[in-house]
Amino acid sequence: MTLLECKNLTKQYGKYTALSNVSLQIDSGHIIGLLGPNGSGKTTLIKLIAGLLSPTSGALYIKEEPVGIGSKKLISYLPDHTYLNDWMKVKEIIRFFADFYEDFETERAYDMLSKLDIDPNRKLKTLSKGTKEKVQLILVMSRKADLYLLDEPIAGVDPAARDYILNTIISNYDENASILISTHLISDIENILDEVIFIKNGCIQMQTSVDDIRERDNKSVDALFREVFRC
Repeated sequence: MTLLECKNLTKQYGKYTALSNVSLQIDSGHIIGLLGPNGSGKTTLIKLIAGLLSPTSGALYIKEEPVGIGSKKLISYLPDHTYLNDWMKVKEIIRFFADFYEDFETERAYDMLSKLDIDPNRKLKTLSKGTKEKVQLILVMSRKADLYLLDEPIAGVDPAARDYILNTIISNYDENASILISTHLISDIENILDEVIFIKNGCIQMQTSVDDIRERDNKSVDALFREVFRC
């Protein structure tokens, strides 16, 4: 089933074009990597899908309905920066999310907190940057959404915790949902990806399955990325 469709999507900020004529389709039941250099348009695309920005031209559909107020119920979004109130305790933030989102599963959130050894009685301001990012990811993955948008979910997490974070991601979403992950840490996540989207200068360079890359090109995703973008 087609979950997300972008048609001729363009986003401009004055004279600067962040995205240019982007068309792509994402089906349900996949984990997709949105990969590109800094400034390539990854965060702009994710914010457009989340309904936080409006396109200059083109259209976006979630389950064949235009992105808007209704689609926010279907999308769980993790931004690339901390947005939670530092003075709140973790358990207070969980209660806030449970009150705000009908699909939030409190038991799942506490289970992930326990596995990551995060004390729900701690105030956010007493936690390290990496632990705050873990809390944000837990909140996002505790929703029963159709599409999860994760913007750099492991950028601030120490290498030892990345495997568990990635396991948390793939273990806590419905098989009929999809996850779109933006990251520059390609080698860390490529083993969990089904598909990749390469983006550069606001244009889609490639959308393909990871299996095709390995079978057709006999390369890892990271190696092909370095070749396409000459990193």
